[in-house]
Amino acid sequence: MMVKCVIWDLDNTLLSGVYLESPQQPPGADPAMLAVAGQLRDRGIIHAVATRNPAEAAHHAAQVTGLDFAATECGWGRKSDAVRRIVEDLGLAADAVAFVDDDLYERAEVSFAVPEALVLSPEDMADAVGWPEFSPAIVTAEARRRGEMYAERRRRQEEARAFGGSRDAFLVYCGTQVVIGPATAADVPRLHELSVRTHQFNTTGEAVSEAEVTAWLASAEHQVTAVRLADRFGDDGLVGGCVVHGFAPGRSGGVVPPGQAPGEDGTATVTLLMMSCRAMGRGVIEALLAWLARSARQAGAATLVVPCLISPRNVPLRLALAASGFRAAEGSSPGEAAVLFFRPLSGPLPDLPSWVADTVAAG
Repeated sequence: MMVKCVIWDLDNTLLSGVYLESPQQPPGADPAMLAVAGQLRDRGIIHAVATRNPAEAAHHAAQVTGLDFAATECGWGRKSDAVRRIVEDLGLAADAVAFVDDDLYERAEVSFAVPEALVLSPEDMADAVGWPEFSPAIVTAEARRRGEMYAERRRRQEEARAFGGSRDAFLVYCGTQVVIGPATAADVPRLHELSVRTHQFNTTGEAVSEAEVTAWLASAEHQVTAVRLADRFGDDGLVGGCVVHGFAPGRSGGVVPPGQAPGEDGTATVTLLMMSCRAMGRGVIEALLAWLARSARQAGAATLVVPCLISPRNVPLRLALAASGFRAAEGSSPGEAAVLFFRPLSGPLPDLPSWVADTVAAG
């Protein structure tokens, strides 16, 4: 499992001393840990803080390290509770985080209470930067900006808490822009990265190679779609994608010609759908599902089918499918590894939100 976030203790870990013992001149960043944190940041791994200190300590650590902390937990409760809150706040799985602390007791407490997390000492971190868990095969432009984007996310959440209107009104207020259009060769590395990193919004749960994505782009029987997201807080870049077999929106002919290819019965199949957790709660997955239904019907399909892995991790995706009018095929058993979700396209379909730009239709 790839580590997506490192949660740091501060005293004698990310800082070179104890914050509360040096009120006149708080300790600076530990040089070795700062070098490690910088390498991980450049690989797209984000950072967070869990410390037995006042909130001012996290602010000081951000200043002396130059790191954008995606989340901070300051106080005197159990470190395991702080780790859980960070995991929940960031929308990550517990096995996608590493916790670093110089104190043996704190490490043991977190290991016992959050066994999925990778728990390390500062000394471990010098070697950990070379471990596979910290070494993504490819680092995209989105990955390099991940720390900044989580900082933008925190500012967005702060404004959302103070906003008095509905979620949709807030998305409009933020200047949300979702662009749905054909993927290009330049998108291949990011689409591969999404297949590796996404779990909550992923229909297959399997990594897709760049060669596979490239082959789909060249196939007349597949449509590879990219989804981009931005608002006035920042540009999240390419946050999602999908592959459809059975129709080709925007291409002449629409439905795949009769023959051996799926689609001759009027069915369009979404063989892969994936979305970054950063898009969660921002109207993106609902917009993509609405776009898929409308595009499939426009291309001549009568039914849209989404085969979906049944996993504890992708419950949010399956809830989104149900909320968008998809139903599990009859005879599906709760114990099956994958289920077909389908939606007839004959009735009324949801409108695209005002903040969605459809570049396929526009083109």
